[in-house]
Amino acid sequence: MRDELARGLRFIPLMNVFYEENGEFKVGAVLADNDTSLQVEAPHGKRSKVKAAAVLLRFEAPAHTVFMNEAQAQADAIDVDFLWQCCGADEFSYEGLAREYYGHAPDALESAGVLMRLHGAPMYFYKKGRGRYRAAPEESLNAALASVERKRLQALAKAAYVDDLTAGRVPVAFQQVLEQLLYKPDRNSIEWKALEEASVAAKLSPVRLLEQCGALTDTHAYHLNRFLFEHFPRGAGFPDLPAVTVPDDLPLAEVQAYSIDDAETTEIDDAYSLQDLPGGIRRLGVHIAAPALGLTPGTPLDALARERLSTVYFPGGKITMLPDAAVAAYTLAAGRVCPALSIYFDIAQDFSILAHESRVERIHIADNLRHDALEPVFNAAALSNGVVDHAQGMALAWLWQFSGYRLVARKGDGPRNEDRPEFAFRIDDGRVSISRRQRGTPIDQVVAELMILANSTWAGELHTAGRSALYRVQNGGKVRTSTAAGPHDGLGVAQYMWASSPLRRYADLVNQRQLIAWMRGEPPAYDAQDTALLAAMRDFEAAYDIYGEFQRTMERYWSLRWLLQEQKTTVVATVLRENLVRLESLPVTQRVPSLTGATPGARVELAVGAVDLLELTVHLDFKTLLDPASGQ
Repeated sequence: MRDELARGLRFIPLMNVFYEENGEFKVGAVLADNDTSLQVEAPHGKRSKVKAAAVLLRFEAPAHTVFMNEAQAQADAIDVDFLWQCCGADEFSYEGLAREYYGHAPDALESAGVLMRLHGAPMYFYKKGRGRYRAAPEESLNAALASVERKRLQALAKAAYVDDLTAGRVPVAFQQVLEQLLYKPDRNSIEWKALEEASVAAKLSPVRLLEQCGALTDTHAYHLNRFLFEHFPRGAGFPDLPAVTVPDDLPLAEVQAYSIDDAETTEIDDAYSLQDLPGGIRRLGVHIAAPALGLTPGTPLDALARERLSTVYFPGGKITMLPDAAVAAYTLAAGRVCPALSIYFDIAQDFSILAHESRVERIHIADNLRHDALEPVFNAAALSNGVVDHAQGMALAWLWQFSGYRLVARKGDGPRNEDRPEFAFRIDDGRVSISRRQRGTPIDQVVAELMILANSTWAGELHTAGRSALYRVQNGGKVRTSTAAGPHDGLGVAQYMWASSPLRRYADLVNQRQLIAWMRGEPPAYDAQDTALLAAMRDFEAAYDIYGEFQRTMERYWSLRWLLQEQKTTVVATVLRENLVRLESLPVTQRVPSLTGATPGARVELAVGAVDLLELTVHLDFKTLLDPASGQ
């Protein structure tokens, strides 16, 4: 005792304290009190130091070991709505409210009960200080209660959604937000939280769980709708727009023009004509549809084309840049007289170009030559025999010779990558047929060289005139779009731009506007630093990459569908490097981990395993080396 007195502590009779610490109420028996702090023992025996300022109540009974339970019972018995109505609008202390509530001086349990009830109802009572509160305004309280009720109902809804998903059912509420859940979920929504919880429990991805529940019955629609959801949020259709104007006062060219396109093409952008001039000279015309004559910048139709930026192609369908009516007004359809942007080249017998001239005119389209009808008669074998059995046979043969001359002039006479295949897809009622077509055919060569000649010549004209355009530049191996002209190393030309597909690409439409203004001696539609031109360049490149990736995605989808449709168990592939292969019958390139030791160029047979049309994967295993001379 003398030692404790020496430490300045004084003993007190059996005394307990009710105090607040770190936002929690606690109780303890006082062991020692030195005025500013107390040493207390908790009901479970732990001793601690408590600041005197934290003490709310001092009491002798009941025992501290039972106090909290009895005080909580007091608190639970208090009607919080009635308590709120008793408070008034002013700030108050819990002791005063307890006295008013009970109608007498409250004991420790009653005081603690009121305090715990106040503290446990923060929507009803705002804490203003230690032991002091203010009643929430009625409007705020009602809003808070509504929020609690809303959360309660959401919790019930979420639990019901999880039950449905666990039982293999799609909740009815999911039908309205299914695309959002699949493609761009709101991670704060009740539907997503329920789907995520059920997916974790089922050990499946959310998409796979929805498929298992029957929400995804069409894998093709899943991939197509994903693209539309992200890039065509208002749908792929067109709004009602004013009719496009077509000028009828342009001079009529004295030539007959022919286009060369595949059978499905409706946006016919380009055509050719050929005339014989004195002295063995031939005049070659390249004629490009001229929608820029009717699509004025800033009009609703132009804004729509500016938003889409390109036609989107994919197996079995396309999403055009322009509505059908606008396409029909300017497409170079057979039997019509159409506005065109033309460039004529006078060509000597040795295929050298003597002169060229550009015109804005009307052109008569004599015929649309289609690949499927042209390829059987205009091919390497027919040309080697010297006979192209077609009404345009002599013109086509000459064009092939001229295009070969131009190809060598551009790129030299080195080897060509003509053995790289292209694949054509045809979809009929969900059944896919895939045909392989070699690149570098006479048709390909003629069309490519005519377009390169026209585009590079026009690019040079605009560059010389100091006019900006969306030029295609390649140096250092990477192709980019620029408002300043530069060489295109891959094509072997000093300048290049896209101007031959204005019905299908917005960059070509922009460039056509620049060309027409230059030909007519008018101010350019776009200056070099025009923000509209720079923005169109940036957005076009981004959109073109996105659309190209979508086309490759859908080609892969239909390739995998073909494997299932044809019940393929093996496929043949060519090794590109290490275990990377390219299938010979499909545009599919992927790694085969089980393939080892085959050198690039080797042909291998692969076993076809599981195909997943959602993830767009196919499991391939090495089976046989077909070309031992090429492999190890």
